[in-house]
Amino acid sequence: MLFLIQKDDLNKYLESSKVVNYNYPEIQEKARELASDQGQIETAKDIYHFVRDEIDHSLDIGSCQVTCRASEVLKEGHGLCFAKSNLLAAILRFMGIPTGFCYQTLTHEEGFVLHGLNAVSLDGKWFRLDARGNRADVDAQFSMERESLAFYPTVEGEKDYPYIFSQPDKRILKIIGESKSPEEVMKTLPIFLTW
Repeated sequence: MLFLIQKDDLNKYLESSKVVNYNYPEIQEKARELASDQGQIETAKDIYHFVRDEIDHSLDIGSCQVTCRASEVLKEGHGLCFAKSNLLAAILRFMGIPTGFCYQTLTHEEGFVLHGLNAVSLDGKWFRLDARGNRADVDAQFSMERESLAFYPTVEGEKDYPYIFSQPDKRILKIIGESKSPEEVMKTLPIFLTW
């Protein structure tokens, strides 16, 4: 897939924000703990595996709590795909690895829903990572050569957006902030990405 980069300035993909809040000591401590002396690629891989495997997907564990900010996701140990992508971006950005946000429209129950994931720039190349969390029907992996995501649009109406955004979608953040449960988030999410 040919990616469309929202911002030409890579520094935009390194910024801290309200939700990608790597200014929190806990985020910085975790980043340093996961840093590899083998270089940025191994560091990115270790960070990805931590978020994918050690931070649960809220729906998989039946949580009633909604998390969003990276620091909150790290503290609580779970989040929806969007929240996990905020944490992955925060830790990677703190380590100086440009990280953006990507989206897919996928089938969910009887309709469609947006799914959030990340794109990372290493060795001058962007590639996508999905830290949603694996389960019996999901096997996402860290790969710079061959994309290995949690989901691929295959059904009519599903869509893979080629955009790499420097910040999470504001509509999604608003819905997450106003929702009282992960199920409510899923029911009120937009179906398609608009920009």
